[in-house]
Amino acid sequence: MQSKGKYYITTPIYYPSGRWHLGTCYTTVVCDALARFKRMDGFDVFYLTGTDEHGQKIENTAKALGRDVKEYLDAQIATLKDLWKLLGISYDKFIRTTDGYHEKAVQKIFTKLYEQGDIYKSEYEGWYCTPCESFWTKTQLVDGKCPDCGREVELTKEEAYFFRLSKYQDKLIELIENNPEFLQPKSRQNEMLNNFLRPGLQDLCVSRTSFKWGIEVPFDPKHVVYVWLDALTNYITALGYMGEDDSLFKKFWPAEIHMMGKEIVRFHSIIWPAILMALDIPLPKQIYGHGWLLLGSDKISKSKGNIIDPVELSARYSVDAVRYYLLREVPFGNDGMYTNRSFLTRRNADLVNSLGNLVSRTTAMVNQYFGGILPAPTQKDEAADGELIAIAEGLYEAVKENMDKLLVPEALAEIFKLVNRANKYIDETMPWALAKDEAQRERLATVLYNLIESIRIAAVMLTPFLIEAPQKILDCLSETVPQYFEGCVSFGVIKPGAQIKKADKLFDRIDVEKEIADIEKRLAEAEKAAQAKEEKKEPAAPVKAQITIDDFAKVELKVGKIVSAEKLAGSGKLLKFAVDIGGEVRTILSGIAKYYKPEETVGKSVVVVTNLAPAKLCGTVSEGMLLCAEDENGVVLLTPEKPVKSGGKIS
Repeated sequence: MQSKGKYYITTPIYYPSGRWHLGTCYTTVVCDALARFKRMDGFDVFYLTGTDEHGQKIENTAKALGRDVKEYLDAQIATLKDLWKLLGISYDKFIRTTDGYHEKAVQKIFTKLYEQGDIYKSEYEGWYCTPCESFWTKTQLVDGKCPDCGREVELTKEEAYFFRLSKYQDKLIELIENNPEFLQPKSRQNEMLNNFLRPGLQDLCVSRTSFKWGIEVPFDPKHVVYVWLDALTNYITALGYMGEDDSLFKKFWPAEIHMMGKEIVRFHSIIWPAILMALDIPLPKQIYGHGWLLLGSDKISKSKGNIIDPVELSARYSVDAVRYYLLREVPFGNDGMYTNRSFLTRRNADLVNSLGNLVSRTTAMVNQYFGGILPAPTQKDEAADGELIAIAEGLYEAVKENMDKLLVPEALAEIFKLVNRANKYIDETMPWALAKDEAQRERLATVLYNLIESIRIAAVMLTPFLIEAPQKILDCLSETVPQYFEGCVSFGVIKPGAQIKKADKLFDRIDVEKEIADIEKRLAEAEKAAQAKEEKKEPAAPVKAQITIDDFAKVELKVGKIVSAEKLAGSGKLLKFAVDIGGEVRTILSGIAKYYKPEETVGKSVVVVTNLAPAKLCGTVSEGMLLCAEDENGVVLLTPEKPVKSGGKIS
């Protein structure tokens, strides 16, 4: 069919820093559904995703693990691509910011901005959050910590290049105020205008000298390009901008939509448009910052330690169940709450009871009453059939209207309006009763034809959202999954005489209460096993009551900085730290899991015993000790009164 136009859609590029989780999948699955829908609707679609692979945090993490940075990243990206394959993510390109063509293009962009005066050299002094790769002013901090993640920030002073972000402040305000569709939902507009733009923009630090894992500034190699300038430009470098072949850029830019979580809207709706303005490139048509997927009151996140594993969920309950939950349950644009109960209940109610039951009952009746051959509809009844057929006939337009407005849950609700109406139609027409009366055979044929055709249309419209069930349903109807909606969404397309196979169960029914009890049991057993391992750990050497000054002189104390922290697998008490003690990063275990969350400790300066004999605890070797103080209020890490460089000796 003739293309309706181009449609370029992007997710943010993901930061590889550990296990991937359900929250990671949310943006990608939503964008995949949009991309699939637009392809079937006749658009020429380009769907981009990828990974953001530069920065201090990645360098520190790889170093702490004793691994080459690129080797560490390659393993991370392999698991992400496996996850996207499992979830059926139909991206057209996967960009890595370590790709050579991207790095060369970023250097050209940096040079262009420098030569035209939009980037200049100065000195930076301010607060930096390593986990978020974000700079903050003192007034932006919340209780002295990063306003995005709540973790410790570091006062940084170094030579740097700056992008003249302040130069574009008025243009950005005008952009958001005069183009309400540019930044959605509306709550994001208010946040950007009131919290960042109207109070005044400061120029943006766009290079660093304190680490090396980044793209070198071509005319000043001791500097590497700040990660957000590097990462944001992926949306155009992936299309060949500043590269040898820019045909994709000419075809697809500007993007129809950049989709991301609300925590990075500031970068995409302020910094990114300003960069594009400086480059004299058209702006994307829309920035959409959706809400978070929450667990309890916290965003599902690796750093929060509350990961929900999408691979495990898919293996246990099906890929379609995971995709459907993300697309249907979460109110798009707002935060959504994940619970095992809501996931299982939604799966049973819609996929098992409504869709699965409809397909199973209808295909079984065609086989029972007509030998598996679809009969012709010869005895129509407008009063009885009209509403079902009207919903089926109007389904494409109803779904399209919602998808054009990014109302993805509402689009799915329209499809299940047809599914539920078809189930009600069965109850109203009672095919089993019609089958008992030979005089009603033509009416029975019409009823079953109407049901099969409604199922076919529902399956076609579900194709952008689910990746397994539509194919299974259409297989039973001797139909193939269509490439386009055109010609497939009108009522009456399926021909009488088609072979209808009795459907197997699309989804197994889950006993929700029993399953939740089983989940809780498995969690309890895992905790018990972890405690048992903890009890088997090698005992620490007994502390003597008194020591001499000569004994004390043997103890080497240094200031260290925690660069990463995590719970030790198999232990309920121990935290595993990577601690920089001045040119050397050591693994140190400490039994303070009761008093600190791992993310609270990253960036802290601590006092370390550096010449303690290595000790093996729960299978991991600890190469030192963190000093703590303890009283009736708990345990606290000892920290220097004033900033001291890592490796500084304590005497």
